[in-house]
Amino acid sequence: MSILDRTPADATAPTPLLPAADAEGDLLGVGAQRRRAVLWTAGLGVALLVSVVVGVGAGPVAVSPDDSFRIVLHHLTGIGDVAWERRHDAIIWQIRTPRVVLGAAVGAGLALAGVVLQAMVRNILADPYVLGINSGASCGAAGAILFGAGAALGDYALQGSAFLGAVVASGLVFLVARSAGRITSVRLLMAGVAIGYALSAATSFLIFASDSAEGARSVMFWLLGSLGLAGWNGPLAVVVAVVAGAAALLLLVGRQLDALVVGDETALTLGIHPERFRTWMLLLVSLLVGVLVAMAGSIGFVGLVVPHLARRLVGGAHRAVVPVAALLGAILLVWADVLARTVLAPQEIPIGIITALVGAPFLLLLVRRFQAVPS
Repeated sequence: MSILDRTPADATAPTPLLPAADAEGDLLGVGAQRRRAVLWTAGLGVALLVSVVVGVGAGPVAVSPDDSFRIVLHHLTGIGDVAWERRHDAIIWQIRTPRVVLGAAVGAGLALAGVVLQAMVRNILADPYVLGINSGASCGAAGAILFGAGAALGDYALQGSAFLGAVVASGLVFLVARSAGRITSVRLLMAGVAIGYALSAATSFLIFASDSAEGARSVMFWLLGSLGLAGWNGPLAVVVAVVAGAAALLLLVGRQLDALVVGDETALTLGIHPERFRTWMLLLVSLLVGVLVAMAGSIGFVGLVVPHLARRLVGGAHRAVVPVAALLGAILLVWADVLARTVLAPQEIPIGIITALVGAPFLLLLVRRFQAVPS
């Protein structure tokens, strides 16, 4: 029997590393863990609200948090007199608020995708892009920017082409992983890496085949992530709806994810069909990552680092990890976008650069705190 026919539990892979917080969580009672999860969720919810208010007001044109709050409240409820400058109203409501909403949704969605993928493939280094879905979206976006692909979609040509590229990549990963029979975590990883490299090469070919220097620069900026496509339109509503739906679903299947982390054999004894469940989770992650990358490009480190940080705060139970990870991801991306808009204002920095600069030290800190499980 080859290594590809074994489950990860049978494969001769290195013993995974587990954070010390998991061991601490085992020593705590279930009630204490739940209280800690509720407290962290409530505290992070308040922190997210504060971050949104500050994020809406921050930018090259400074607007006080009080005016920002009153402008948003007025547009949402009609309450309050219009006592602020008209340009501030346009900046806050038409530009910054949808951008902050998109940032919070994308950050939460990337964190959720990272949580699911790390459970699916039982690999602590898995992130939302390990399956190559972002490479497919990047290829579609490059085709739209450089060669006008998806022109029939009108104003949504870029988002539509990127999403179609993500769908194609997801289908290829599924077919390759399923070609040898069962869908295991090892096959998913290998198929994702292979498809990702192939589509990244295709994206690079499109860039070099184009004679537009400005188009190539636009593609590179998009590849590093940006929230510049945010606006009060259909795509924003789709992103928010998909992320909210994914969070609700993951809360319902939290126990199944817990079982999948332990191993396929344990999942079977609990009445869970690991291959079928892994397939459904693959479809969910593909839809989630495809929508997010289509709107914001490839934003790294959020889906890799945030799930680990959430587990250190509330333990390994996914019903606790899911809301905490979503809130942490939303907060991180809101503040990363603030920095991207203000550090070199009026020029905007690709948001992926900010998340990498912030995420790398966190990842190094987590590496220092990990301890190997005795074999």
